[in-house]
Amino acid sequence: MQSRGCGISNVGRRAGVVGNATKSRRKMKVATHSSHSIPKLVCPDGEDGLLVSTKYMKRIVRVDRQGMRMSVEGGVTLRQLIEEAAKAGMALPYAPYWWGVTVGGMLGTGAHGSSLWGKGSALHDYVEAMRIVSPGRPGDGYAEIRTLDVNRNSTRAEMDAVKVSLGVLGVISQVTLKLQPLFKRSLTYSIKGNSDLGQQATSFGNQHEFADIMWYPSQRKAVYRIDDRVTLNAVGNGLYDFTPFRSTPSLTLALVRSTEELQESLNDADGKCNSAKLVSSTLETIAYGLTNNGIIFTGYPVIGYHNKLQSSGTCLDSPQDGLFTACPWDPRVKGEFFYQTTFSVELSMVKNFIKDIQQLIALEPKALCGVELYNGILMRYVTASSAYLGKQEDAVDFDITYYKSKDPLSPRLYEDVLEEIEQMALFKYNALPHWGKNRNLAFDGVIKKY
Repeated sequence: MQSRGCGISNVGRRAGVVGNATKSRRKMKVATHSSHSIPKLVCPDGEDGLLVSTKYMKRIVRVDRQGMRMSVEGGVTLRQLIEEAAKAGMALPYAPYWWGVTVGGMLGTGAHGSSLWGKGSALHDYVEAMRIVSPGRPGDGYAEIRTLDVNRNSTRAEMDAVKVSLGVLGVISQVTLKLQPLFKRSLTYSIKGNSDLGQQATSFGNQHEFADIMWYPSQRKAVYRIDDRVTLNAVGNGLYDFTPFRSTPSLTLALVRSTEELQESLNDADGKCNSAKLVSSTLETIAYGLTNNGIIFTGYPVIGYHNKLQSSGTCLDSPQDGLFTACPWDPRVKGEFFYQTTFSVELSMVKNFIKDIQQLIALEPKALCGVELYNGILMRYVTASSAYLGKQEDAVDFDITYYKSKDPLSPRLYEDVLEEIEQMALFKYNALPHWGKNRNLAFDGVIKKY
């Protein structure tokens, strides 16, 4: 994304940009190159708005091997954070699966991986210190540099208020994270029928540290991620290069998108179901991008260092022009154009929620084939957090990705079923929305849930 403001290379210049914008009452948004949240919670007002680029906010500030801490600037990407930590023999224990997000963006949206173990899977629960540039009083130059450190001068309440900010409190300039010694993991995908999924989902997250579930409701199957730590001397040098996050030929992307557009225009549910089965079977065959040695897949379990298995996104290395290969959703080519509905249902209610979805599928068996084209419903485990805008209880996060038309007035195939699931989650089960995704409906009256 291009920024109307120049890149900010030090905290003083960041304060100057924030101060000038505050004085002139301009809305500001921190913009990154490779990722963007779906909701427009913080949006500049057209020509009067200001984009603050993170292009020059990618510095590793401090590495403390003895204290297992790392301080980074807010524009450091997850990929960079993982790689630099590993060089120092450290690991961020849990993280989102897409490594194109920035540290500031992850904190702003409450981004997470999948785990009920330890402090849980959300990045913000590993923050020990933070520096943020906020709007200030005229006497302060209309900007204030706030430094929070739970080990020194800040209360836990202050940190809990700031570490999930939605991007509305200011520019996250610097963050200090508590890390762990680098370790190895053993990962196996197990495919089963979904008849007992509700019961299994309730307990599976406590059985395996990095557990998640990919659910294909219309195909009536689920893929369980059996994923745990192993000893450092366990043999294996596995790599996870998730296939949907790899560079894809632009012509292939155009063909896939054109096919889905045609299926939508013809209400071709059978075509979508056939395509979904092909996609899921292909991913199963190639082990979703897992390899045992970085080259080929020879069988489960895949054992490797944590930093090689926790996150991926090699399509970020695609040529900048996007003419031949690109990330599947790159807007410069005709590729994927989708929406995401994502919410967290309290763990104690997950069984009944899954049962409700299964009852819908019994009525309309083909209704979620379109979701299965985008790898089904991803179910990740998240823990209750002390952050004021974090999760309130241990929960399962349901991530549903589906086709979006270029025409905003054009209805989707089986849109009614998807909206029924969305409304059941939000109103019947009091689900919490993911701050970085969702339609406006998910945020209607949401603050009352916190």
